[in-house]
Amino acid sequence: MPLVSLSLSRPVLSVGLSTLLVGALSLSGCSSPPKAVTKPAVPAITAAAKPAPFTAAGMPAELAAVIRPLYFGGTVPSSPSAAKALLKRKPVNAAGPVIVKGSVASWKGVPIAVVSLGKDVTLAVKAPRWRVVGGWWPSLGVSAPSLGRVPRRVLLVGSDARPGEPVDHSRGDSLHIVGFDGHGRGGVLGIARDSYVPLATGGQGKINSALTFGGPLALQRTVVSATGVPLEGYILTGFDGFQRLIDGIGGLPLKAPVAVKDTMSGANVKAGANKLTGGQALAYGRARYEVPGGDFGRSANQGLLIIAAAGFAKQIGPAGLPAILQMGAPKIKTNMSAEQVLTFAAGVYVTAANRVHNRVATGGFGWTADRQSIVLLDANARRLFADMRDGNLS
Repeated sequence: MPLVSLSLSRPVLSVGLSTLLVGALSLSGCSSPPKAVTKPAVPAITAAAKPAPFTAAGMPAELAAVIRPLYFGGTVPSSPSAAKALLKRKPVNAAGPVIVKGSVASWKGVPIAVVSLGKDVTLAVKAPRWRVVGGWWPSLGVSAPSLGRVPRRVLLVGSDARPGEPVDHSRGDSLHIVGFDGHGRGGVLGIARDSYVPLATGGQGKINSALTFGGPLALQRTVVSATGVPLEGYILTGFDGFQRLIDGIGGLPLKAPVAVKDTMSGANVKAGANKLTGGQALAYGRARYEVPGGDFGRSANQGLLIIAAAGFAKQIGPAGLPAILQMGAPKIKTNMSAEQVLTFAAGVYVTAANRVHNRVATGGFGWTADRQSIVLLDANARRLFADMRDGNLS
C-alpha cells in the first residue's frame, strides 16, 4: 500500500538567530566594552505543535497529496462545485493519526477513486490530474454533500438489440428518467416505449424508434422534447450487457411486491425476497403479457430493478463503487464523463430509499395510419414530467 508521511515541523530557529544578530549589531556600535555587561535575555524557543500523523492507504501518492490538504488545510485541487463546498470546511484538529483509505479503479480508462475516513467520503477523478469532484465530509463540518450541480437527471436506456445487432441503433426496450434532488429525495420515471411523440430525427413515431433512427443522443433529445425534463446524459446497455452486469455482482436482490409469472418472457419471480440471476432479472424486466397494466406494468417492474440495483450498491458501501463502475463500463455506452458518472452513482448513498418513488407516465391507446399500436401520453404523464424536473417525484 502506498503511504504518504507528513514531515514533522522543526523548532523555530529564527528566534535564536535573530537574537545573535541583534547582539552582534550592538557590539559593533561600541569602540570599547562597557563597564558592566549585562547578558541579554534569550527568548525561549518553543517547538511548533506537531500535527497528527497522516497515512493514506490503497491509493497512489499523487492522490494522497490531494487528500492531505483537505484535512490539514491548504489548496485542494477540485471541481467548481466541490471547491465551493470545501470552502466551508474546518481543518481537522486530531491528536491521533489521520488514516484515509482509498478504493481506486477506472471508468472507461479514466482513473476514479473513493477515499474514506470514518463517515467522510471523497470522490476523485484523474483527468488528467487527480482532483476532488464531490463527496461529503461531516468530520470537517460540511453539512451537505457535494455531488455536482443538482438536481441530477439521467436517461437510462435498455436496448432490445439481439446478437449481432448494434446496441445503440436498435429499439429502446426500457426508458427511464432517474434523478435525485441533492436533498435526500429522488425518482424513477418510466416512459412506455410505444409513446407517440415528435422525434428528434423528424416526424412523429414511437419514442423508442428515435434510438433506431438516430442513436442514443437523438433518443435523449426526443425524451427532453417530449417531457420537458432536462437531461445531462444517457446511460445505455443491451440485453447481454444487462445480464452480465447482474451476474457480475453475483445476482440482484429484489423484493417483489407481487409474484410475476410470464410465459412469453420466462419470468417466474415470487412475491417477497428474491435473488435474481442476470437471465431472471431480464425476464422479469421484459414480462408484460401476463403482468397487470401490460407495458405500464412492465415499465414499473423495470423501475423496481433500477431501485434494487441502487439498493445493492448502497449495501456494499461507497468503497465498492469504483470496482462496480469498472466492471460495468465495458457493457455500457454513455455520453457522460467519468466525473458525471461517479458523482451521479454516488447519489444512492445520500438519497433515502423511502424517498425515491417509482412512477410510470401513462396514457391512452391508439393506432397510427398504418395500424401500429401506440400510447398517447395523458394529463397524468404531463404532471409526472413536470414533477420530475426538480430531480424527484412526489
